[in-house]
Amino acid sequence: MQGSSALSCSSNSISAPVGLCCSQRLTLPLRNQRIGFLENPSSSKIFHSHRNTTLPLLNCTATEEILEASETDGLFVETGYIYSVHGLQGEVRVKATTDFPELRFSQPGRRWLRQQVTGRDMIQEIELVEGRGHPGQKSWILKFHEINTIEQAQKLVGSALLVKDEDRPVLEEGEFYTPDLVGMRVFLKETGELVGTVINVFNSGASDLLHVELLPDRNAKPQLEGSASGPLVWVPFVEAIVPNVDLSKREMLITPPKGLLELNIRADERSKKERRQLEWKERKKFQKRLIAAKKILHEMEQDHIFHGFRYGEKNQRSFLANQIVDVNSVLLQHALQNKKIPYKRWSFPDYVNALQVNNTLKLSKEFFSKENVEHSSIGPKVQEQGRCLISSGKVAIVLALAESKLLGTSSIPEPAGPHEEIASLHVKALLDDSHRLLKMEDRPSVPLIVVCPAESIKYLKQLFMDHDYFSFDSEKVWFLEEEKLPVVSASQEEENKHKILMKSPWEILQRPAGSAGIVTLLSSQNLLVHLHVMGVEYIQVCSGNQEFINGEMLLGFTKSREANAGIQVFRDAGYLEEHFNIVFSIDFAKKLTKKIDKLQFEAILKPNQYVEMVQKEWVDVIPSSPNSYEFHSSIYSCLNACPPSKVCLVDITA
Repeated sequence: MQGSSALSCSSNSISAPVGLCCSQRLTLPLRNQRIGFLENPSSSKIFHSHRNTTLPLLNCTATEEILEASETDGLFVETGYIYSVHGLQGEVRVKATTDFPELRFSQPGRRWLRQQVTGRDMIQEIELVEGRGHPGQKSWILKFHEINTIEQAQKLVGSALLVKDEDRPVLEEGEFYTPDLVGMRVFLKETGELVGTVINVFNSGASDLLHVELLPDRNAKPQLEGSASGPLVWVPFVEAIVPNVDLSKREMLITPPKGLLELNIRADERSKKERRQLEWKERKKFQKRLIAAKKILHEMEQDHIFHGFRYGEKNQRSFLANQIVDVNSVLLQHALQNKKIPYKRWSFPDYVNALQVNNTLKLSKEFFSKENVEHSSIGPKVQEQGRCLISSGKVAIVLALAESKLLGTSSIPEPAGPHEEIASLHVKALLDDSHRLLKMEDRPSVPLIVVCPAESIKYLKQLFMDHDYFSFDSEKVWFLEEEKLPVVSASQEEENKHKILMKSPWEILQRPAGSAGIVTLLSSQNLLVHLHVMGVEYIQVCSGNQEFINGEMLLGFTKSREANAGIQVFRDAGYLEEHFNIVFSIDFAKKLTKKIDKLQFEAILKPNQYVEMVQKEWVDVIPSSPNSYEFHSSIYSCLNACPPSKVCLVDITA
């Protein structure tokens, strides 16, 4: 499995993070402990021995014992899966789902294969002869006893590699296996109160989460396994929140921040039957969306994306289904259309220079560094108008946080440590600075939408919770995953036919669509409608990689000119498009979401590795030169939908 396949994949979601239930190394940050690799224990599958059963799909003499999933619980753990053949001698390629690949794939000996045959999971023994890592790939090449031809090897593709649960490596002190955490009772350290039970552990790269089922009544007796129906919450597995884990007692103590246990708790009191009916309706709704998305992709001649549905585990196929549903096909088709039509690249500096003089306010940078400095007769009055809009709750802020652009933008020293910790320090430095962003006393009235990469959402949510939402109202803070678009092939033979590339059989290769993607995000979850109901009149959209993004002056000037949009630029920065601070009126923002065709996309030629199916087997394609297009659009191209007379500019110089 590609590592990234385990990431949360709910695009544009503002709900709690959800990871796929697949094998991952789960670490416990900031403490001298870690959870050992799960190796995908077959806790949801049961096995029973049938010595005389045959397995027609794997017709080879290398197998010695055959098992059927029926009675034995937790007998095997998964270490990887076979995703293609390699060469002509019967070798196969394996994606590891273990943190012990050297142990599992380089040492000869007994292994087991799991395949689905006639709707049942069948297991049989096989002998590993040798294995080696694939250079440049996160995969292994294995050779099994008496598997000597391509035909024999192809029958193994799609199988999961297993080892006996009893063969798990002994962990060091302070390390845990995921199955050992599942089922543990959870107590509040301060009071000793039993609050619930761990029912699963999830990991999506950034951090680890315990899925805890709370007791419906804190004073009630613990529910029996399989009969519990209490609310579910996410508990980050970090030292500050989970300081004590006792394997012998099957208990853990937690010190949750205020409000953590109330997060995502079901607010209504519907019966289990009603909830199941609702879940069924949601599944049906998702199926309709999937069918519609597949139809569009079929019309775009992208049927190769569906090949992954014939291979892999259920959670991998579900991951692919979610990816297909979340593809913004309208935006993708528009980007492809942009590539076909030659055009002169839109120039932001030229646009700025062409704006009307009476819609431009020029200020010195010193104006923002001192209180009440009257550099012009209009400056203080305009700034006061902006302050009034903010303090009265008529402004929402969209803050774009791209980690790679955040690093190095503040004056704090670069510490040594995980990337998430470094990025968190920069985000915290921005949010703690009331002069750079927004005054603390104004924050409770201002809705905040944080747009960031999917892998950043969980730790940013935790960062906000740990710091009391930096004085923002937690009910008015949303976290959205940045808009992405699929990467497409750049074939010289078929210039106008571009195939969506696959990162793995179950994952579409995608890249961020640029800051213009924020426009489509604003229409998700009916967010603009919700903001309008809250009384918001202006939306400030800004990147977090700027020295100063306080919008008082820009908001006040936009309102005073009755403009649809306002731009704030620092002339000394050279009009960098990735440094943006722009204001839209709420009415114009709603119209903008219906004028996606006004966005201008640039197709950037780049080399990208991908997988494709060749003669019924998955093959890794490693390019030696640029082979694909990535699409990017600047939020400034939104101004194409607005008459220049309705755009104003705050031009800041040194």
